Amino acid sequence: MASFRKRNGRWQAQVRRKGSNSISRTFNSKADARAWARMMEAKFDANEMPFNLRELKTLTLADLIKRYRDEVTPTKRSAERETYRLNRLLKHKVSLLPLDRLSGNDFSTFRDSRLSEVGPQAVRHELNVLAHVLRIASREWNISLSSNPIDNIRKPVPPKSRDRRLELNEWDKIVQVCESSTAKCLLPIISIAIETAMRRMEMLNLDWAQIDLVSRTLHISETKNGCPRTIPLSPRALELFYLMAPSSSGLVFGISEITLRYHWKRLTRRAGIEDLHFHDLRHEAISRFFEKGLSIAEVALISGHKDVRQLFRYTHLRAEDVAKKLQ
Repeated sequence: MASFRKRNGRWQAQVRRKGSNSISRTFNSKADARAWARMMEAKFDANEMPFNLRELKTLTLADLIKRYRDEVTPTKRSAERETYRLNRLLKHKVSLLPLDRLSGNDFSTFRDSRLSEVGPQAVRHELNVLAHVLRIASREWNISLSSNPIDNIRKPVPPKSRDRRLELNEWDKIVQVCESSTAKCLLPIISIAIETAMRRMEMLNLDWAQIDLVSRTLHISETKNGCPRTIPLSPRALELFYLMAPSSSGLVFGISEITLRYHWKRLTRRAGIEDLHFHDLRHEAISRFFEKGLSIAEVALISGHKDVRQLFRYTHLRAEDVAKKLQ
């Protein structure tokens, strides 16, 4: 049963059902209060409302984020990156909301505020991880959420696929800055990225036991798409690994993702290079493989792509280079 009362110029609606806690909300008009009350009564009648409403009032979104960060995130390969993302979300005011007050409007406001600070892809990642936090809480932690409000809001449109490659003089600038950098592993990481098309985390997790200098191959057991692959090493890649004085065990580069991000940002700033992401080196590598005349199957073997359409998204041949072949 619903009841209404006017307080300080606004209307408060309260809905009660036997065997369940009452719920209330305040609106600017009585019509809005009545509409909300009818919707809540319908949910009660359909057994869609949670029984433990008191728990939802005391728990906040931050409580769920922290538990997810501590229990779920460590089981993922991208744990370090996701931990950083979740800690950043904990600083946003949306995390302070109690669970019984969460609505699609809260997350659409969050979406819009974040879009003024970061790109659409970053916001999509944040919304996706928040949606998964709520999903895990409902399915595995016995948190009685009636619905997932993030499922019903618009996600930012994904950005167009990048086609950034190294310009003619940018490699020389990178080498020059790296030679004066205290991060001695920076130039080898960048060079190996271009020679092998490995992803950033694949390189950072690379162990010397995965490299066979005799057979000139490198084996990656844990990949983004879950399919292990063996990469043939070019003469330059082989030379780089020999110069790094391989040991019998341990990580090849011994640097964290956050540290690499810091050094990459510092490198591009000092070199005066704009709009070059570390992941663009994978685009550069794949494009170079095709320019060397490797077949689609051969490039896919190296890059690990299972979908040819995805592979072509990483391929950015220069029209002037193709024109030379037509002569």
